[in-house]
Amino acid sequence: MTAAGDRLSDRTLNRTLLARQHLLARERLSIGALCEHLIGLQAQDVPPPFVGAWSRIADFDRETVDRGLEQRSLVRITLMRGTIHLVTAADALRIAPHIQPELEKVPFRRGFNFGAMVGLDPEEVRARGEATVGDAPISAAELRAAALAHYPDRQPGPLVQAWLYQLPVLQVPPRGRWRDNSKPVWARIERWLGAPLDPDYPLAELLARYLAAFGPASTADMQTWSKLPGAKRAIDALGDRVRTYTDERGKVLYDLADAELTDPGVPAPVRLLGWYDNATLSHRDRGRILPRSAQRTFPVMVSPVLVDGFVAGHYRVTGGTARIVPARTWSAAERAEVEAEAHALLGFLEPEREPEVLILDPDADIRG
Repeated sequence: MTAAGDRLSDRTLNRTLLARQHLLARERLSIGALCEHLIGLQAQDVPPPFVGAWSRIADFDRETVDRGLEQRSLVRITLMRGTIHLVTAADALRIAPHIQPELEKVPFRRGFNFGAMVGLDPEEVRARGEATVGDAPISAAELRAAALAHYPDRQPGPLVQAWLYQLPVLQVPPRGRWRDNSKPVWARIERWLGAPLDPDYPLAELLARYLAAFGPASTADMQTWSKLPGAKRAIDALGDRVRTYTDERGKVLYDLADAELTDPGVPAPVRLLGWYDNATLSHRDRGRILPRSAQRTFPVMVSPVLVDGFVAGHYRVTGGTARIVPARTWSAAERAEVEAEAHALLGFLEPEREPEVLILDPDADIRG
C-alpha cells in the first residue's frame, strides 16, 4: 500500500461517486447487476428501490424487480446499518453472516424500546424465536401472537423485533413488488433460498466492493455505511489492491488501485433519488454530495434532488404531483432541468395521472 497520495477535492469525489453510482448517465444493465455493483438498493420502504433503479438504468422495467423477488434471485433483507436492502440472493447469503452478529446485540441494549427486553435471557428468547420461525414464512401478526403466548407479561412488539434481529431472516413477496405495500412476511434466509449462509466471505472483499461503488473513502466512511467493526484491518488485508489519497481536510481515503477517478469538470445531470438512497448516506463525511453549509439543517428523511451533482433540494410525490423544495437558489436552466426530470419521474411512478410539478419556497414543509 502506498503512502497517502494525491489530495482530492470534494468535486472530484462527487463526480467519482456519481460515476460509480451510475448517476452520471443511465446505463443498460439488469436490476441484478445494479444490485450486485451497489451492494443493494435501499428498500426500507417499497418505492425507493424502484426510484433508485429508474435513476440509474436506461429504460428500466419495474417488472424485473417483481420477477426477481418471485424467482428468489432478489430479496429484501436487513443488512447495512440495520435497514432493509434489495440485494441479490448471493449477497444475502454472504453479507448476512457479517451483519448478523451486530444485529443480535441491538435488542438487549438498555435503550432498545425503553428497556423492553431487560431481564430476559437472550438465548432463551432466541430459542423461542427459532421454534416460532420454522420452515414456512410467517407474518408479523403470527409473530405477535407467538410472542404473547411465550411472554404474556411483555409487550409483543419488542419481542418480535428482537426475533427479527436475532434470526437470519428476510422479507418474502408480495411486499416489495411494484406498489405492493402489504404487511411484511418473514422467512429464514437459508430455507427461502435453499442454500446455506456463507460465513467465509471475507470482509475485505465486501469493503473492496464498497470502494468500487462508493470510493475513495475513509475507514470511518466504511463503518458509517456498514456499521461493522474492523474496517482498517480488512483494508490492510487487501495490500497492493488498494492505494490512498487525502481529501481537502487531509483525511486519508482508500481506493482500489486500478479504479479510475472522474474529471471534476464532467457535467452532472439532475437526479431525483428515493429517500434514504445509499449515495447520500454511506459516508461519515458527506461533503462529496451534501454541501457542508447544509449538513446541519438538511433533513435526512426526505427524497433528495441532485443539481450539479450535489443535494440542492428535496421533493415529495403524492397524487400525481411532485412538490419540490430548493435548498438554494437555482438558475433558470437548473430549474428547467429539475422540472423535466420531475415530469419524467411522475411518468414512471404514476403514469395514469396528469403530472404536475410544483417548485415551492425554500421554507416549505412537505415531510408530512
